[in-house]
Amino acid sequence: MNKVLAILAFAVLVAFLAILVIHVPRLDLACVIGVTILLAGWDLVLHLKQDRG
Repeated sequence: MNKVLAILAFAVLVAFLAILVIHVPRLDLACVIGVTILLAGWDLVLHLKQDRG
């Protein structure tokens, strides 16, 4: 259940940030959002690996 909620939370974050990039098309904002998604994705991967062991 925790894995499902973590993946759902990540998907909601990505959807929200995608809407922001679509409505405010700035390169610097897109770069910051890209880094944010990468960091959140890395945290999600570590969280999912930790639950497995």
